[in-house]
Amino acid sequence: MRALLVDDEPLARSELRALLEEDATLTITGEAGNAIEAMQAINQQRPDVVFLDIQMPRISGLELVSMLDPGQMPHIVFVTAFDEHAVRAFEEHAFDYLLKPVSAERLGKTLARLRKTSATAGEAAAPPDYSLLPGQRALRQLPCHGHNRILLLPLDAVESVTARLSGIYLVDTAGQEHFTELTLKTLEEKTPLLRCHRQHLIHPDQIAEIRLNDSGGADIITRSGQSVPVSRRYLKPLKESLGLG
Repeated sequence: MRALLVDDEPLARSELRALLEEDATLTITGEAGNAIEAMQAINQQRPDVVFLDIQMPRISGLELVSMLDPGQMPHIVFVTAFDEHAVRAFEEHAFDYLLKPVSAERLGKTLARLRKTSATAGEAAAPPDYSLLPGQRALRQLPCHGHNRILLLPLDAVESVTARLSGIYLVDTAGQEHFTELTLKTLEEKTPLLRCHRQHLIHPDQIAEIRLNDSGGADIITRSGQSVPVSRRYLKPLKESLGLG
């Protein structure tokens, strides 16, 4: 099993790492000190399980889970110092939760359950479906990051989304681009953004005009004057979503 440790407290990560390293069946692929780093590590490393602190600055562990791609979701073991968070963790379909300070005995039970789950389902083991978390269908702030900074971009400030080989970029109403670790699938499922092209999403409130073209597709002109392509495949569903028949 491949594991990622996520906690904003280095000491807490160090203590948990020391316990996990006693288990020869588990490999720690990395650590993260905040949700943005964690999202990047999850997308790149594809761990089987994430030991995730609940209380973290800016974006909590619960909020992080709602931002992950449901189709690539690892098992989530929430780690918390407070009993009341345990109930919420199970409401969010966590695989398990651990109370700080984590004991070797309690951690051993969690790892045994993880091994049993993997052995039962083999390589096709399917983590719980986190795509239907109650009350978390719509993201209100979208995490972006650049050099030495983290930006939480309000959803209302997003005009469109573009996928390139270099990653996913949110385009704000001022025309500026912001890199995000969120996937197009997550943005499509957990925000009001609409798919208009295989590589593009559009905020419906930012559509000023739809210009049809001879090829059967179209171009969206946004309120700021940007042009976003609409492919033939997505034109009809887009018009239906906008109530245009």
